[in-house]
Amino acid sequence: MPDLSPATDRPNLADLPLFADPSTAHRADVPPTDQPAATQRPSAWALAGPAPAQAPISPTQDRDLTLPAAAPSSAPRAGIGSLPADPGPLGQDTNRDAIDWSLVRAFRTQAAQRLSGALQDRDGMDDASQRELGRSLVQELLREHTEDTLSSGALTITPDQQQKLVTAVFDSLFGLGRLQPLVDDPDIENIEINGYDNVLLQYADGSLKPGPPVADSDEELIEFLQFLASRSQSNERPFSPASPELHLRLDGGSRLAANAWITPRPAVVIRRHRLNRITLDDLVERKMLDEELASLLRAAVRARMSIVVSGPQGAGKTTLVRALCAELDPWERVGTLETEYELHLHEMPERHRRITAWEARPGSGERGADGRAAGEITLDQIVYGSFRFNLERFIVGEVRGKEVLAMFKAMQGGAGSMSTTHAHEATAAIERLVGAAMEAGPHVSEQYAYRQVAEHIDLIVQVRLEAGHSSNGQAPQRRRYISEVLYVESGENGRPATTHVFLPGPDGRAVPGSLPQPLAALTRFGFTPSGFNGGQAA
Repeated sequence: MPDLSPATDRPNLADLPLFADPSTAHRADVPPTDQPAATQRPSAWALAGPAPAQAPISPTQDRDLTLPAAAPSSAPRAGIGSLPADPGPLGQDTNRDAIDWSLVRAFRTQAAQRLSGALQDRDGMDDASQRELGRSLVQELLREHTEDTLSSGALTITPDQQQKLVTAVFDSLFGLGRLQPLVDDPDIENIEINGYDNVLLQYADGSLKPGPPVADSDEELIEFLQFLASRSQSNERPFSPASPELHLRLDGGSRLAANAWITPRPAVVIRRHRLNRITLDDLVERKMLDEELASLLRAAVRARMSIVVSGPQGAGKTTLVRALCAELDPWERVGTLETEYELHLHEMPERHRRITAWEARPGSGERGADGRAAGEITLDQIVYGSFRFNLERFIVGEVRGKEVLAMFKAMQGGAGSMSTTHAHEATAAIERLVGAAMEAGPHVSEQYAYRQVAEHIDLIVQVRLEAGHSSNGQAPQRRRYISEVLYVESGENGRPATTHVFLPGPDGRAVPGSLPQPLAALTRFGFTPSGFNGGQAA
């Protein structure tokens, strides 16, 4: 390891990887990902104080800081004296790969302050320009620190350590900080946090492994979550003792749910959507369904039938809806309505060329006479306004409560709607939707709710997840598959009448059951009912 202490032969800074020419820079340690590029960036940096100043980046694009020398910042240069007392010279730790997170936080705070000051004179700067400016400021700050410590004789640093520090500072300022490497890992499916130092990683095969601490204290973790909740000026979400629940989507398509103040320690779950550009053929290859069932679902989409996908948490409901949407004509006018963006169809312009994506807003502060918090935008409002957007098909995201009324309205306004809900079996999904509708208040009767289900839902597709755990946290290969398909139509007294088109077989997977005449007619849309008694309707 070279000694970089000051001497007449001290190395040129341009020779270090931090300041290398961008044409030679690369990040071999970042794995490829199927996640969409970042879509939401902060347009101001008012939170430049001690709060963690993270903002989203694309995991494969924006973390390479090897840029040409940046123009001097208008902010005054902050030397070593502005860092925490004795953070320790870089490389002092006996663990040469260790990152000094107190030093990272100090650099992050200084960089955020400089960026905040620089943006005050740059009104209207777009997101890409903000990121470029931020990267140049981080580079400038670390260059200053390197020069100062070289001059003082305190620095002994390897190129690898430099790059680790650069990545950590940039992730802390623009990404998810210490969570960023976990979110970037393509094999991790869920990140479970119960306190800053109690982290469990669930991999795609179902195995469980402990993860590293994601903060230095529970207080720091809460502070970080508050920043994540507030950094989007277009859809800020409250997170405080008065609003102790947080639900939001992260760049790259991950979903975060967090609680604090109502749990012993802050609790966080990050669900990574690993399969975004997925098709029914892909799911057939993954043995989630067979060719015959895929042909039915493909034909039902093309015939503009309304479909609800039900199942337990983590079963792949959203993934299946994405695959169903891949069957849409690219030029069909589509609207997605979600509490938090999860489908991300609007980030696939090659598949959906005419799409508008809406996201509800929870609002904050005291509620008015109408019962709504200031700034709240509900799915019901969005659906009402969306009827003037020339939509041909509505895709409503996950239904957990009274937003089911928005789903019914969407189904009334356009054929071929899709949605998801939680249920342990297909028939239970009907009761789940009826119960959710009645949560809206006494003005929604049970009869009305049942009638809406009967009139506006054509198919309920049940997805099942099988996974077991051993005493050491290891799990067998997890299995996700479709177990049932239920055809729904109006029955006596307006209640839904159902037919099991596919029902669970000996191994739980869907096998052909009874084929109603309306589904037999889907042959003209490509359905091949070879397993239904020679293809005849029931």
